[in-house]
Amino acid sequence: MRMMETSGIPSLTETEEEVIHLLVEVGLKINEARLLVVFFRGLEPTSRELERITDLRQPEVSIGITCLSKRQWVGVSSLITAKKGRPVKVFSLVKPVDNILDEIRDSIVTGYDQQVILLQRIREIIRK
Repeated sequence: MRMMETSGIPSLTETEEEVIHLLVEVGLKINEARLLVVFFRGLEPTSRELERITDLRQPEVSIGITCLSKRQWVGVSSLITAKKGRPVKVFSLVKPVDNILDEIRDSIVTGYDQQVILLQRIREIIRK
C-alpha cells in the first residue's frame, strides 16, 4: 500500500510503541524497531514519511534502513514523480512479518545455545 505525502501522517500508536519496546527487549536497536513497526503496517513510505511517522532524524532513518536492508528485510525502489529532480526512494518489506519474527527468534535461540556451551566450557576448565 503506497502512502501519500500528506500533513496528516499517522504517528505511532500506543500498541505500536509496545511492539517497539518488545522488539528492543529481544535485541533490536530502537531505531530499527521503530522503522520495522511502520513496515508492519503494510505501508511503502518514503524516507521523509518514515522521519515523520517515527519522529527520527534523517541520519537515524538512513542508518536504520541500511541495517534492515542488510538483514534483507526491507527493499528500496524508485518512484519517478512529475517534479524535476531525483526519483523518490520508496521502502517496503521484502519478507513477510512472520518470517522476520522467525529470524529474530532463531537468532535469540542460537545466541542462548552458544552461551550455554560457553558456560559448560567454563565448568570444564574450573574442574580441571
